[in-house]
Amino acid sequence: MIRPTAASSPRVPRNLVLLFSVLLLVFARSAVAEENASNPLAAVSNLDLRLKVYDLDPGDREEFYFDGATMLNPKLKLKYELHYWQTDVTGRDESDWESALVKLLYFPKEGKLDSGKPYRVTVGFDYIVDLGDEDKGTGSGADEIAPLAGVAISVSEKLVLIPLLQHFESVSGNDVSQTSGRFIALRTLENKKWFKADLKLPYDWENETWPASLELQLGKTFDSGIGGYIDAQAGLGGDKPYAGVLGVGLRLGF
Repeated sequence: MIRPTAASSPRVPRNLVLLFSVLLLVFARSAVAEENASNPLAAVSNLDLRLKVYDLDPGDREEFYFDGATMLNPKLKLKYELHYWQTDVTGRDESDWESALVKLLYFPKEGKLDSGKPYRVTVGFDYIVDLGDEDKGTGSGADEIAPLAGVAISVSEKLVLIPLLQHFESVSGNDVSQTSGRFIALRTLENKKWFKADLKLPYDWENETWPASLELQLGKTFDSGIGGYIDAQAGLGGDKPYAGVLGVGLRLGF
């Protein structure tokens, strides 16, 4: 469980507050798209503002970030993220921008299976730039590229299953080589609510470990067109990357 220490109380920097405020003003009048953006393969444009609090061993970490996506055309999607960390894992309170991510997703094929169930195939890659300081605990010390492939299958009107496979490899800095299987189940509930289960099973080739995790998310889209959600994550197995994580998010569709 996450310990109620002073480090767990977010100390939001002024420049981050300003950034989030500007983004809210830009997108506040937007309407939420039909597909749920909690499906990473959804063909939608959105902006999420998120806060997560991690229970680490030792120490804690608060993570503030925005996670956005824009459909460049019906078959090409651009995603982007910018992360800011506050942590005491080194025994001192440190804060810094941690990473920036750009993801391109291409939808080469979609249609219906023989069973009549709709599907969408996706291929793409992430490019992750490390912005932090590894010695302060605010960075990984590596820039990475991560090709991926997946498929989203609508097994019913209310349930989408998304298996994904992605490989992360460093292009500069520390050696990183990790292959991750991921399985997402996204369920639509009544009153514009949704529930997501997200299982990640990565294998770290450098350290020969399995830092697996499970995330559960419960959200709702309000009549104003703005969505909100809460997250709970837990590390799994003997190589778990953290004990637990709690998070909240605000979603704006456009």
